[in-house]
Amino acid sequence: MSDAARVGPQSGSSLKELTVRSVLLGGAITLVFTAANVYLGLRVGLTFATSIPAAVISMAVLRMFRGSNILENNIVQTIASAAGTLAAIIFVLPGLVIVGWWSGFPYWTTALATAAGGILGVMFSIPLRRALVVDTPLPYPEGVAAAEVLKVGAGSREGDAENRIGLKLIILNSLAAGAFTLVAKTRLLAEEVSWFFHIGASSTGVAGGLSYALFGAGHLVGLSVGMANLCGLIIGWFILLPILTAGVEGPAADVAGTIFRSDVRFFGAGVIGIAAIWTLLKLLGPILKGIKGALAASGKRIGGEELPLVERDIPIGRVAAVILLMLIPISWLLWQFLSTTPLADRAGGIIPLTLIFVLVAGIVIASVCGYMAGLMGASNSPISGIGILAILSAALLLGWLFGGGGSEEQRALIAYALFTTAIVFGIATISNDNLQDLKTGQLVGATPWRQQVALVYGVIFGALVIPPILNTLASTYGFAGQPGAGPQALAAPQAGLISAIANGVLGGDLNWKMIGMGVATGVVAIIVDALLGKAKLLRLPPLAIGIGIYLPMAVTVPIAIGSVLGWLYDKRAERTANPAFAKRMGVLLATGLIVGDSLANVAFAGWVARFGLPEGLLPEGYEHVAELGSVVLFGAMLYALYRYTRRVSATPPAAPPASA
Repeated sequence: MSDAARVGPQSGSSLKELTVRSVLLGGAITLVFTAANVYLGLRVGLTFATSIPAAVISMAVLRMFRGSNILENNIVQTIASAAGTLAAIIFVLPGLVIVGWWSGFPYWTTALATAAGGILGVMFSIPLRRALVVDTPLPYPEGVAAAEVLKVGAGSREGDAENRIGLKLIILNSLAAGAFTLVAKTRLLAEEVSWFFHIGASSTGVAGGLSYALFGAGHLVGLSVGMANLCGLIIGWFILLPILTAGVEGPAADVAGTIFRSDVRFFGAGVIGIAAIWTLLKLLGPILKGIKGALAASGKRIGGEELPLVERDIPIGRVAAVILLMLIPISWLLWQFLSTTPLADRAGGIIPLTLIFVLVAGIVIASVCGYMAGLMGASNSPISGIGILAILSAALLLGWLFGGGGSEEQRALIAYALFTTAIVFGIATISNDNLQDLKTGQLVGATPWRQQVALVYGVIFGALVIPPILNTLASTYGFAGQPGAGPQALAAPQAGLISAIANGVLGGDLNWKMIGMGVATGVVAIIVDALLGKAKLLRLPPLAIGIGIYLPMAVTVPIAIGSVLGWLYDKRAERTANPAFAKRMGVLLATGLIVGDSLANVAFAGWVARFGLPEGLLPEGYEHVAELGSVVLFGAMLYALYRYTRRVSATPPAAPPASA
């Protein structure tokens, strides 16, 4: 096939697009990236964009099959991206375990709730495609970047060579990160290095996790977010914690850990809450203005002529029918949830109100999230703010109309508010991503309706995969704040905050003092960030500062270091012959680190769930030796992986010899 023939045309096309192999490959990639995003999201409250690595893997695999083309590869990345993004449902659902309502995640309830919200997210955003994707100046940074990767890969044999290098980097870094993690699980290597101590009458400590996923996440989030996380760490551990622990007797590790969980986390939650809401409110004006202008421009283009393939969406009548049909399983889920609670006798009033809330909130959320993603990218949009506003709205509405009962009714209302918010948040996560994918499709000449069907496939794949991963991680690690959570519990910062808000609004059980202090600190952080922006200095996003306060130090430190390593790598990449290629390889290096580490942790959790914890192989008394050796080995491996990536990306890939 000639190079020219392999690039998708920008209007009508006879190239295959929504094929069986593209759907199956997208589903297979979904298993990997969704598992990695679920683990990473629960560990640090971040997920990573899967479009570019999915596109690279797809092009490297499908090139082995005859007739593969750019449109098929676009379908693969669309499916994988939708499923990977849907993993953000873990920002809400674990709240049901944290408040003690669920002990695990019922498979079909979790899968159906996730799928229902996700499919509604796809449907609600379809009417917005022309307004927010075609007739708009929005930059869509991730969508444009994914399109460029697809064009490079499909446009030349050099692109094939780049894809081979990219796939090799993902596999190499995944294997290295996964191997270190699995060996560390035997306790031959340390997973964390920590030292707690007293400062006068106060307690604090220093800790750092030896996790390649966290270093990879730091590389991807960038220097600004990494340094904001570091600022949050300093506020939490070296200002707030010494003040709060002053005069508290006991071992430094115990005192610091207890006060961190009971007070510092809620302080961080206050910062996160006000920062997320501020970011959302700041965008509200441009969102409304942009949507209004885009709809007006779209209206002028509507005529009676037949639309070309690249302008054909799923017909609006079918979209409306799917939305109405989805209310049936949602109603059933809500009834199943309420039927065993003290609220069962009021289900006839609660469920219709909930359905109206889901529809109205869904329409608004799809517009807001779609515009935010187009403006600043799906990975950078403050979707946590949507979750906070959704739980506040649901809890206040339920409390106003159905509150006033006994403690068991309050507890049921808290759980029901969280479950309703999970469905609404599914709408938010997908609408935050799918317009980005549709922008990629527009740039490579894809058919919108086929891509929209692929988005639904991605939602279904993700919904089927997420529940067992959640159950495996919950049974092995647990979540911070849940009854009986141990020291290895996953932080689940957003789920912890959202469940705390539901508890506070409906149950009155919330550390309002620390949250209020956090809100005040968040306001100061917002002002400082604005001043830094005006001075054209490094910004410190307030939301990232709040997350740095909320997360354990062992999690925050490697993210901050990883952001510095990523910044240094990109600086070096700018001096290469092809800076864009070198930076893309850096993204794939970080992706491999995240995927390998995360999958190893998920696999270990599965082993523990089946066989129990393995016995440590290291003799007692050698823990400090293991810590020192682990730091040296970890650093040496990380240096070698970065050096190898820098070397292979120093010069653009050469085209392989043309076959006869």
